[in-house]
Parts: sequence; C-alpha cells; structure tokens
Amino acid sequence: MSDIVTPRTTGRYRWTICALLFAATAINYIDRQMIGVLKPVLQRDLGWTEAQYADIVFWFQAAYAAGFLMMGRLVDRLGARVGYALALSFWTLAHVAHGLVSTVAQFAAARFALGLGEAGNFPSGLKAVTEWFPQRERAFAVGLFNAGANVGAIATPLLVPAITLAYGWRMAFIATGAFSVLWLIAWIAIYRRPEDHPRVTTEELALIRSDATPSVRHIPWLKLFAVRETWAYAVPKFLTDPIWWMFLFWLPDFLGKRYGLDLKSFGPPLVVIYLLSDGGSVLGGWASSRLLRRGWSANAARKATMLVCAVAVLPIVTVQYIDKLWIAVALIGLATAAHQAFSANLLTLPSDLFPRQAVASVVGIGGTAGAIGGMLIAKFVGHVLGASGSYAPIFAVAGGAYLLALLSLHLISPWLTPARFEPQESAA
Repeated sequence: MSDIVTPRTTGRYRWTICALLFAATAINYIDRQMIGVLKPVLQRDLGWTEAQYADIVFWFQAAYAAGFLMMGRLVDRLGARVGYALALSFWTLAHVAHGLVSTVAQFAAARFALGLGEAGNFPSGLKAVTEWFPQRERAFAVGLFNAGANVGAIATPLLVPAITLAYGWRMAFIATGAFSVLWLIAWIAIYRRPEDHPRVTTEELALIRSDATPSVRHIPWLKLFAVRETWAYAVPKFLTDPIWWMFLFWLPDFLGKRYGLDLKSFGPPLVVIYLLSDGGSVLGGWASSRLLRRGWSANAARKATMLVCAVAVLPIVTVQYIDKLWIAVALIGLATAAHQAFSANLLTLPSDLFPRQAVASVVGIGGTAGAIGGMLIAKFVGHVLGASGSYAPIFAVAGGAYLLALLSLHLISPWLTPARFEPQESAA
C-alpha cells in the first residue's frame, strides 16, 4: 500500500486549522502596524519627535524579544490551543489600552505590553503547523498562514484611516480589538490536536503523521542553545526580521516624505505592496513544497528557494533615487514579496530540524534574535533619519541582508541535518 495518500481520501480539515492561523496573523499585523499608519496623527497629538518614535518602536521590539523566549517555552508546555488563546488575549488587552493613554510614556508602556503578547503568535502558529501537517506540506502551510501578515498590512491602511477620520485615533484602537474576540471564540471552539479531533479521518491522521519524528525525552531549554541547528534558524532571523520591521514601521513615513503622500493617499500604494507580499509568501512556501514532492531534499529545496528570494531583494537599494511613485512601489513590493517567500521557508526550519516537543521553543529563540535585530534597526533608522533625512543607507542595508542570512544558514548547517536528541524509551 502506498505511503502517500491523496487529498481526496484523506480529508482536508488541516486546512481549516491553517485558515485560523491565517486570521490570527492578520489580526496580529493590524494591531502592530497601526502605529506606522497613525504616526503623523500621533506625532501631532502627542508631540513625538523622530527619536521618541524610534524609542517607542525600540521598546516594542525589546518586549517582543523577551516575549518570544517566554512564549516559545510556554507554548511547548501548554500546547498550541491554550498558548495561543493566552497570547492573543493578552495582546488584545494591550492593543485596546493604546486608545486610553494620554502621554508618550503611557503609549510606550502599552506598546511594551503589546510586544510581550504578540510574541506568542508565531511560536503558537508554527507549533500548530507541526502538529497538523506532514513535512512536505509545511512550507506551503506556513506560507499561507504567514500571508495573513500581508492581509493585515493591507487592511490597516484601508480600515484604520477611515475609523480615525470618522471617530478619532483612540476609537481605531478600541474598535479593531473586536476582531480578536471573534477569533478567540472560534479558536477555542475548533482547535484540538489531530489525534483528538472528531473531524479528522483515520486517513488524514495517517498523512499528518507520515513522517513523524521519534519521540524524545524532555529536552532542557538551555540545551537548545548548545546545538548548531538552533543558530541555523536564529542567525538568519536576526539578519532578516529587522528589514520587515523597517518596512512595517517606516514605509508610510518614507512614502510621505519622498512622494508627499498622507493619511488619505498612502493607502493604495501600501495595498499594492502588501498584495505583492501576500503572493510572495504563498509562492515561496509552494515552491519549496513542490520541489520536495519532486524528490529534492529539504536542504536543496529550502535553500534554492531562499537564494532566488535573496537575489530578488537586491533592487531595493535603488528605490531612494526613483522619482516615479509606482516604480518605487513595484521595487518595494518585489522586496517585501521576496522577504515573505524567504521567511516562509525560514520559518519551516524548526519543524525540519527539531522534534515537535521543541519546535515552539526554537521558534521563540529565533524570534528573540529577530526582535533584537529589530531593536537595532529602530535605533539605526532613527539615527540615520535624524542625521541626514535620507533612506538610502537604510535600503542599502536591506538589500544585502538576505544573501548574508542565507550564507550564514549554509555555513552553520550545510545539509540541514536534524538535531539529535536521546530517543524516548517505550512505556512499560
């Protein structure tokens, strides 16, 4: 009997879980990106300087870094269902609190709390993908749910300015919190592990577990720092996550300063950029999954796809010198699409390299590395803009980051060999 079961005989309930992860990631990005869209309004009402804005971004990233370490381990202990529910509840309270503050310090405190909670999104989501998908489908599933980031980024410049112009920026924070409540109800009602879910057929469960890794003894958290495979994930995250944060928090500002756009007019360019990013996320995950089905090794499939993405980012170095808005939008959109395709494959590595019991913890370690990079990019961008007002050095850094990240991945793990841990003894 063949090991490979066609989707017609296995059922497709795992894609319902993927849809929930997609929706949560969209909400996550609406909540975090609102500060970038509302930056001109908040600067006017709260009297921010460029340095203070950079500091607020810095403290969000600091909380995000600490939160990833805590949330990754917590999700491995509690499981994706409970861990995700706790993380989303906490970040939603912090998000709504933004609409109740009056000073820069209070806003920074709310932003710090948001960073702690939002750090639970990817450890929980990737834990769920590892539980619900076989290896050959994981990159595609990750690409799909990671595309929620771009849907959130698209929705934000369309939804938030409309609420803000009608009811003020405070109500924008409060009203968007309702999306999280609806998602939380659906998550608690629907999510179970595949083995415990009544909608999963025996055949679908067999497909999900077709390449399951052997169970292992409890893996001490500190031991994860001692294996090369952890750093094969964490170092590229440190190098590439800051570029995405830069786009999220400063792209509206760049479009405003370089092309004269404002709260009413930068929506369409941002929508185009993040639509392209959506396509990149799905295409990047699909490409390596397709190569795996054709018999390529995980090492070759992931790295070949990431190389194409790294090269596609390079034209971003010229965007500061482009006078025509829509040519600049195309170049930025190409770079953000390539980032998301690169990330869809990078995010899959913990499930390629580690047993299920450790995936969220490794994702947390890598997420912390990426958030530390985000803290550094916030200070760098704030310094560059304060000193020169030019985005040219910032885009130059963005252009080279992905080739450097892929090189570091290959040097640390030339063959993407899974980490080795002591097998679990059979129960008596």
